[in-house]
Amino acid sequence: MRFKKIFLPKEINELKSLKVGEWLLLNGPIFSARDQACKLLVDLIKEGKGIPLELKNSLIYHMGPSPTPPGRVSGSAGPTTSKRMDPFVSWLLSQGIVGFIGKGKRDKETEMYFKKYKGVYLVTVGGAGAYLGDKIKKMEIFAFPELGPEAIYYLEVEDFPAMVAIDSEGNSFWK
Repeated sequence: MRFKKIFLPKEINELKSLKVGEWLLLNGPIFSARDQACKLLVDLIKEGKGIPLELKNSLIYHMGPSPTPPGRVSGSAGPTTSKRMDPFVSWLLSQGIVGFIGKGKRDKETEMYFKKYKGVYLVTVGGAGAYLGDKIKKMEIFAFPELGPEAIYYLEVEDFPAMVAIDSEGNSFWK
């Protein structure tokens, strides 16, 4: 299996040219955001209020973090089921997010949004949270600390594995 190295943010738009089934090693900054953080971001956008991060040209990881053990940058940091974030995808993609990383199939309507906004959905290995946590070289709460583990985290990753599951043409791994 061949992996294509992607260096973020410089090569973020290269993700749009990749096809379903291509494997990547991501390097650079990404953000995490789960259910509550995605909902809060969309609520702020709908209300015309400022949001705490630049969404344009960013990549969001649907991550389920566990507590960080002493002496480590991150605890287990596996993907969480992305389908729960489907109600927020169109809003976030419309703000310039290039894509999301998570696990699991998305619904047909969500697949169409990736095509409409030229975004991508990447999946990473569920059940490999400890391994993925080792790929995080920096991790800090970035926004919404009151959400606890659902806060938005700023992450710097090195050789973080992911596969293109829905490409910018709306092609899906599950078809």
